Amino acid sequence: MKRNGVAFWIGAIIFLAAVLVMTQVVDNQYPFFAGYVILQSIALAVAWSILGGYAGYVNFGTSAFYGVGVYASVFMVTAFGAPLPVQILTGAAIGALMGLALGLLTLRMQGIFFSIATIALTIVIETTVTNWRYVGGAAGIQIQRPAVTPPFDSYVQMLFFVQAVLVVLAVAISRYIQNSWIGRGLQALRDDELAAECTGVPTLRLKLLACVISGSLMCAVGAPAAMYLQYADPGSAFNLNYSVTTLAMSLIGGTAHWAGPIIGAILLGTTQQVLTVTISSEVNLLVLGLMLVLFVVGAPEGIVGLIKKLRANRKEGKI
Repeated sequence: MKRNGVAFWIGAIIFLAAVLVMTQVVDNQYPFFAGYVILQSIALAVAWSILGGYAGYVNFGTSAFYGVGVYASVFMVTAFGAPLPVQILTGAAIGALMGLALGLLTLRMQGIFFSIATIALTIVIETTVTNWRYVGGAAGIQIQRPAVTPPFDSYVQMLFFVQAVLVVLAVAISRYIQNSWIGRGLQALRDDELAAECTGVPTLRLKLLACVISGSLMCAVGAPAAMYLQYADPGSAFNLNYSVTTLAMSLIGGTAHWAGPIIGAILLGTTQQVLTVTISSEVNLLVLGLMLVLFVVGAPEGIVGLIKKLRANRKEGKI
């Protein structure tokens, strides 16, 4: 286990170093714009899987947490001129409080009732922000970027690196949860919540913890988006496409392992970016639907589950 942990952190350092080198040697800005979106998708999918994958509580509230992260950043810039790290930390703190509130109000619900409650959360928060004129209301608000910080030549390059750091943080937390008593407890309640409670697993406490961590990470991931777009409006920030896409990425990759959402987000996120450039962004929803149906029917446990199944068959000599 310790050896795997060391290998993970070495890989994370190499990844961040490669991202930093890329910002210094690549002049074309488009890879950073597209790369930011892909990294954002990875971080959101990993954060979602902590509650939706490990605990089995299907959360359609990703848009709510992401949008709150965006508007937490807008408020901090508008009111205090706060730098990006403060915006991200503020978003993470608000996301943790939101996750706790959501958990206390809804986690005694199960199945479809919990999912519907998370959709309602998105609608309520979006309506509130739409009527909050200080942050632009329904018309949205323009955000002025500050001066770029060396060693980066543009603000988008810096945001690309920041999002890479958030990806590493999200993956590290998800990986730790999976390999700890928290992950084992969440898996037990996902398999059979009543049986888990009867054996002494603190199911409600674990669900609250998962909701807090997941919400905090999703808000933190949304915080840099205001500076990325230099504009924020409720319709875009709280778009339900974030919820659907994040869920699809996790299901395609596999929700039972921390690597699953990463694989699904890279596959689907890269495909969507290529289609946006070559054909049209409108095709993305069609591709998303087709891929989701394909994997739900052909590989219900996702790519990670399919790989495990193939390995088991190979050991048994079936292939």
